[in-house]
Amino acid sequence: MEIIASYGTIFIILAVIFGLYMTWGVGANDLANAMGTSVGAGAVTVKQAICIAIIFEFLGAVLAGGHVTDTIRKGIIDSSAITGTPEILVYGMLASLLASGIFLMVASAKGWPVSTTHSIIGAIIGFAIVAIGPDSVKWSKISGVVMSWLVSPMVGGTISFLLVMSTRKLIFDTDNPLKNAKRFAPGYIFLVGFVISLVTLFKGLEHLKLDLTVSQSFAAATAFGSLTAFVGWLFIRNVKDDPAANKSFGFASVEKVFTPMMLFTACSMAFAHGSNDVANGIGPLAAVFSIVNSGGEVMQKAALPVWILLLGGGGIVLGLVTFGYQVMKTIGKRITELTPSRGFCAELAAAITVVIASRTGLPVSTTHILVGAVLGVGLARGIGAVDMRVVMNIVMSWLITLPAAAAMSIIIFFTLKGIFG
Repeated sequence: MEIIASYGTIFIILAVIFGLYMTWGVGANDLANAMGTSVGAGAVTVKQAICIAIIFEFLGAVLAGGHVTDTIRKGIIDSSAITGTPEILVYGMLASLLASGIFLMVASAKGWPVSTTHSIIGAIIGFAIVAIGPDSVKWSKISGVVMSWLVSPMVGGTISFLLVMSTRKLIFDTDNPLKNAKRFAPGYIFLVGFVISLVTLFKGLEHLKLDLTVSQSFAAATAFGSLTAFVGWLFIRNVKDDPAANKSFGFASVEKVFTPMMLFTACSMAFAHGSNDVANGIGPLAAVFSIVNSGGEVMQKAALPVWILLLGGGGIVLGLVTFGYQVMKTIGKRITELTPSRGFCAELAAAITVVIASRTGLPVSTTHILVGAVLGVGLARGIGAVDMRVVMNIVMSWLITLPAAAAMSIIIFFTLKGIFG
């Protein structure tokens, strides 16, 4: 308790700096994943993606990020053994933020789309093993994380594959593709609005005390989806056939219908990302803040001041602006060639998978889902349309995330303990 009293202000300052660094890494990697399909498909420019991210990432983080967050991320460790020495948890959370931030910086520089959730979990496991003991880690939860390496890309890939096949059957392989694109586009846009509002109602907005039943949530999502479909129809109704563009690419006019549709998925992915993944960076920050503020009390949950949510949203947007281009290139260009229709199917599949996961408790990673969805889009055109070398590099980066973050966290933990202990 003496250490908390003596160095409390320094701990909070370090937590803010490390938290900003970690959320910067989340933006450079995770948010870049979410925006990469839209940029790679040519639906939005990098500047437009950044503008969308600034608005909708902030909205997602502040409106639906939740004012209460688990301080021990995802219940991965049991901290009851160190309630008498809260400074150990402070060192651990600071080490986890910095280690995860460093790993995400390296991954982003190399263009690896990795899971920020898994990096922070790996970092927390690392410090817990050396600071509290291996028994403090809930290993059954770790098996769920490992399972998500298979489940996430498989579910996302399967749904995106089916969506591509549906666009092929309903639109591209018909006598009048442009007419049918306009006919079925509002239905696809309805799905975007419906799915994203369900994600938000199921996983976000808890702090607004909106205690909706499942049927009420579905009714609200249906209404929002219908509104989205109407707005989408206004965007696409004036798309005209362009014979000149069709000469270089037979479906150029049809793809023009999907371009505004991808604006909806880009906005919704940024909002969903802000609401769901901002806690990766600010969860440990909230833990340090609550321990120092309470004079050393270790709590499983902590109230989140709005300034922490704003800091998280700001750091994420900053990461995308300054360092997100490499991961955007991997997702949008290197795995397979994307067009607006393919990119739309990948993003819609990712959103649907997040909804399924949030209701069934499937252990999934947004990053892994999106990579799987892009892979599914490529496989719909045949294995030759996918660059398997890029895919293998991505899989290898997933496998090293947990151990690499854990190792760095251990080193930083002992360093902090040596400085302050």
